[in-house]
Amino acid sequence: MNRTLVLGGVAAGLLASAIVASPAQAEKVPAKPLAQTNFAAQQIAAFWFGENAANLIAATPYNVETKVSSKVVAHMPKAATSSKPGVVGSSGDQKASTAKLKNVNLPRSSGKVFFIGADKKPHWCSATALQSRHKNIVATAGHCVFDTVKEKATLDKWVFIPGYYQGKAPWGIYVGKVAFTHFDYSVYHDADYDYAFVAVYNGVEITSDKPASAKDFAYQSDLFDTKQAAYAHLAKVKRDKSTVFSKLWVREVEAKGHVGWVPAKVNDVKVANPGKDLTDPKVTLKQGWKADAPKEIGRREYNSNESSYTSKDGLTLLWKASVEERQGGNKYTVTKYYKRTFTKLERAVGAGKKYQVVGQKMTIGLKDVGKLGANVSGQGLAYNQKVGQPTFVFGYPSGSHPDGDHAFTGKTLKYSYGKTFPATAPSIKGEALVGIKSSFTGEGALGSGWLYKYDNNKRFGYLNGVTISVSDTDGNNRYDTSLSPYFNGETLEVYNAAAATDSGNIV
Repeated sequence: MNRTLVLGGVAAGLLASAIVASPAQAEKVPAKPLAQTNFAAQQIAAFWFGENAANLIAATPYNVETKVSSKVVAHMPKAATSSKPGVVGSSGDQKASTAKLKNVNLPRSSGKVFFIGADKKPHWCSATALQSRHKNIVATAGHCVFDTVKEKATLDKWVFIPGYYQGKAPWGIYVGKVAFTHFDYSVYHDADYDYAFVAVYNGVEITSDKPASAKDFAYQSDLFDTKQAAYAHLAKVKRDKSTVFSKLWVREVEAKGHVGWVPAKVNDVKVANPGKDLTDPKVTLKQGWKADAPKEIGRREYNSNESSYTSKDGLTLLWKASVEERQGGNKYTVTKYYKRTFTKLERAVGAGKKYQVVGQKMTIGLKDVGKLGANVSGQGLAYNQKVGQPTFVFGYPSGSHPDGDHAFTGKTLKYSYGKTFPATAPSIKGEALVGIKSSFTGEGALGSGWLYKYDNNKRFGYLNGVTISVSDTDGNNRYDTSLSPYFNGETLEVYNAAAATDSGNIV
């Protein structure tokens, strides 16, 4: 239901950079995080890019609140038109062409938003890139961002792909950072405010098509002697910023071992090399045995009155020797202390119980492609406009009409054209909606952009609505009407909060 306006209209602006949300505005506009860190955003991008874009291709049109019973009403409630009309300029801000259209040039600003629905499956809606101060805003239906099924804050793994076509992202994938909507939609699911503006990170694309399958990113670490060491390695892998997806665990293995040099006990060396003076710096041992070079130590470390002895662990031979030294032409006999270790060739080095990190680890190279507005110029925003204006609707309709006819595939961008009119839909609390005659089916068309004063030559206009549902108003089992919230001064307030949000890059 439409409530009292918070913000009035403003004069037409040349750029959205002139509009900045005040702290008071920000408090009234719910902001919900989608991907709070670069690492989280990288994981989301990898989820959609991974396995040759399998999740993108498998995604189906979102089918939540797609069809409702609606009716045309005589006029909009007074509250909806109580402010002056205004616009926020588009990237190609100019007067619309008055020439008759033979062919409609489709805008590059249109695309699809992908996310994981309440059913844990990938879905998509239509969406539109908008001009803004930071060139990073996407507009769509509120329930294509906020989860109205399981009452969660937002839908998972949310991204925008302008110009999407069958797994291809010609201008990159833009991961959502923060989503903004009206308070009444966030709290009451009021259809009069069923819209969302999302600030997205810089776009990314992959630098290679690998890994393409689970086999390509199977992970297996080296063997560790202790479980603690294995878990420490697991934590290190997960912290690595190049790891964009991992499903890893620690397993116990029985190692067969390998041939290698291992420490040898002094008594074993003596038995294997009878008659050898193990204190001789140049001693030569039989094949498979080695003597390390003697190392001089201090009296304190030697710590014995014996002429030689073996350490408690049996691995080190220690001895003392009298050595003649000269100083100032005189000879002196001094006592020096030494220690030495030994190694032997072992055919089962590392045998026994070991621990290993295994599973799947995906490291996809991501390349920054810049801001959304630098690649796909954004549309403007119109609010408090007179109802009855000629309007284009651009989206990706899919699904069927009630009579079973599949008129659209959802694979390519489509448009419809007509004049807006006042409408209501009580089943979704829609008391101040606008409608437009359109044959778009609801699945896939949710979030379609309604462009007012669309210039066919420059492909720019002003977003003045988003499809939130469709309706069969004459009962002939064919959808004939698309519905949108009426964009008013409160819509501008939500847009302002989003437009003041910078996003940055994720790689």
